[in-house]
Amino acid sequence: MENVRVRFAPSPTGGLHIGGVRTALFNYLFARKHNGKFILRIEDTDQARYVEGAEQYIKDTLNWCGIDPDEGPDQGGDFGPYRQSERKDIYRQYAEKLVEEGNAYYAFDTPEELEAMRERLKEQRVVNPQYDTITRTTMKNSLTLSDEEVKRRIDNGDPYVIRIKVPKKEEVRLNDMVRGWVMVHTEVLDDKVLMKSDGMPTYHLANIVDDHLMKITHVIRGEEWLPSAPLHVLLYRFLDWEDEMPQFAHLPLILKPDGNGKLSKRAADKAGFPIFPLDWKDPETGEISTGFKETGFLPQALVNFLAFLGWNPGTEQEIFSLDELVNEFSEDRINKAGTKFDFDKAKWFNQQYIKSTDSNVFAADLVKAFEAQHGIECPSEQAIQIIDLLKERVTFPSEFVEKGLIIFNPPSEYDEKVLKKKWNEDTPKVLALFADKLADQENISSESAKDLFWNTLEAEGYKPGQFMQTLRLALTGEGSGPDLMTIIEILGGEKAAKRIKSSIDTLSNQS
Repeated sequence: MENVRVRFAPSPTGGLHIGGVRTALFNYLFARKHNGKFILRIEDTDQARYVEGAEQYIKDTLNWCGIDPDEGPDQGGDFGPYRQSERKDIYRQYAEKLVEEGNAYYAFDTPEELEAMRERLKEQRVVNPQYDTITRTTMKNSLTLSDEEVKRRIDNGDPYVIRIKVPKKEEVRLNDMVRGWVMVHTEVLDDKVLMKSDGMPTYHLANIVDDHLMKITHVIRGEEWLPSAPLHVLLYRFLDWEDEMPQFAHLPLILKPDGNGKLSKRAADKAGFPIFPLDWKDPETGEISTGFKETGFLPQALVNFLAFLGWNPGTEQEIFSLDELVNEFSEDRINKAGTKFDFDKAKWFNQQYIKSTDSNVFAADLVKAFEAQHGIECPSEQAIQIIDLLKERVTFPSEFVEKGLIIFNPPSEYDEKVLKKKWNEDTPKVLALFADKLADQENISSESAKDLFWNTLEAEGYKPGQFMQTLRLALTGEGSGPDLMTIIEILGGEKAAKRIKSSIDTLSNQS
């Protein structure tokens, strides 16, 4: 584990899926755990699918999550450039080396000829029609054409691709850090395109070359890349880099909440939860997909939740800071099986982090929100009091506004069940008695409010506990909620007294 170097290599073809963030996180944790380097590399060789703004979105996401690259397009480093489109000239020499040594070949087949080949195989009931060790002998490539014809076509400017020449009847073995030994027979592999007709490399060639030149020691990526791993092992062998091949670790799939299939945007939309870390606007349709950040998730909570998607510390502890995750992270505790995406669990993590976060962190936003959404002027000190009151009862910071309105707006509706069950002929007298005492209190704390209520009622021969719920009803209109005496403290004695007396009149008429 010396000189560990890992990379997160997303393609800027759209919004970064939450599964991609999980991959970046696991790479980051592994690098930090072993005092290594975490590299961001933008794999933008597929220019046809390139989406403007997607690269910046990737960077903004990592920054928000606190997953900071050591090297990358913005950070620089000794192994740049860190965008594959800027490394185009590097790949051609390796593709040509593969051809020269008989491990790859030129293929001149037109799209129509490729489609005709697939249709022919389908008619022959071939389950997986592909360009492979058998079909390549029937196609137009440098394996079937003469050297003179190949040279003539290239000199003539005929379009061509370079394909890997998969060996016949071999078994490719890979010792995966998560899955153990993986063995695949070459008869099921196809001759993947390594260099496209536009001169750009495909992912398969570019990522192998870049990983080697950037001295990547471990490739940690999603399970969806496992079928490509044998091909990559072959490329390392063909390029004489097998002794320096990185170790592979394929992370388990993130599944739909019911465990039935891979989590997708469609499934997330249907279930009503985000799939992107930040808001993403589709440049073609203009559709905006709400992100975890804009939904109200704290970055620490999302990171903690994502760490448990396919990994566990082996203890009962669930709440971890990023530094604690680094200390505890171990690749041998990554699961092989897919992991269900439990949005309720994600919300639970957010609740825990809101509870433990200093109220000052939320205060400024709450002051602005009250003013912008309701025209309410809320001093910062009062905002902090409201946050402290509600911390235990919110899932997202936006709920501080909705639930905090009880401080500014007297109740207009009352819980009828509590009214019918708890309101009796003594209630108006008891509440009015307390209100009179309360009105004289300029600065009252939750403790002194509770003492005042208890002492006042006991002095008159009443049991205070019997009237607590009706007092709450008079103050908030609800039968349950946050600490009642703290609400009185925030309101102040005079304002609380006026609200109680106003509600007594209304409730007496309704009872």
